[in-house]
Amino acid sequence: MDTTSPTLKPAAVAALIVEQTVVKHRSPYEVIFFKAFLAGVMLSFGGLLSEVTSGGATSLTSSNPGLAKVLGGFVFPVGLVMIVLNGYELLTSNMMYFPMAVIKKAVPWWSLPVNWLIGTKSSDVQTPSSLSDNIVVTFGNLVGSLFFGAILVKYSGIVSTAPYNTYIVEFAMKKASEPEWHQIFLRGIGCNWLVCIAVWQAAGARDTISKIFAIWIPIWIFVACSYDHVVANMFSVPLGIMFGADLTVAEYIRKSLIAAYLGNIIGALFVGMPATYFYLRDYNAGNMRLAENGELSSVEPSEVRETDSDRKH
Repeated sequence: MDTTSPTLKPAAVAALIVEQTVVKHRSPYEVIFFKAFLAGVMLSFGGLLSEVTSGGATSLTSSNPGLAKVLGGFVFPVGLVMIVLNGYELLTSNMMYFPMAVIKKAVPWWSLPVNWLIGTKSSDVQTPSSLSDNIVVTFGNLVGSLFFGAILVKYSGIVSTAPYNTYIVEFAMKKASEPEWHQIFLRGIGCNWLVCIAVWQAAGARDTISKIFAIWIPIWIFVACSYDHVVANMFSVPLGIMFGADLTVAEYIRKSLIAAYLGNIIGALFVGMPATYFYLRDYNAGNMRLAENGELSSVEPSEVRETDSDRKH
């Protein structure tokens, strides 16, 4: 591998993602939960900044709504930057990670729903009774988002006056009430396609500035274009309900959360599945199977070997 290059080649990125998935799979459930909680908070910081930027630009919104969306989208990526650089657990990126590792048999098939929904180490998932003691990754992202929205936004009073509070209500309605179910689903596909591209590019970048730039562009696009991210909506829609949006929690779950969740899964597969076929066809998961038996791979992420597919390029 060329260690002087500022970016890893695609095959090396794919192998790195599989190895990182094994680490995620082996992590204790309490670590996964708290990382998911913090990811929900970090993404909500970006969501709040975006709403403050867009909500405060009333004149610009009326005269040039497209530019207002571009500005709101430009500031949102700070949330994912903090998540990636701190190694927190975001549901939507795991939607790409785990299917890739499952297909290559680096982790067992049940690790996919376990990480998305339960988030436990493998030694804890031996009997159904143990599942009831585990913490949900989706729930961790949700709890972090709700904590941030209620404690650090609603009760702090930082956006309690117009035009911010009215924009928050309007934004929640545009996200979860006005669109049809299938529209939110399709927007979810476009969103996580871009999010997973951002995470993939960041994984291939070797320095911090490059990682930030690699994340920024795709996330800027998805927010400016009004695609739907299930975790971002865990902040914006409940916050709108807190501020008086004509929307029930049941309506939010049925229409926004479920539709965006399913769409985000499809969007992640549009990135992970081609990458698995292109770059991991000859991937040797032997060292991953050792990790399954309690022996973590000795290969450092920066030293992941190129596969035969990579060398052909």
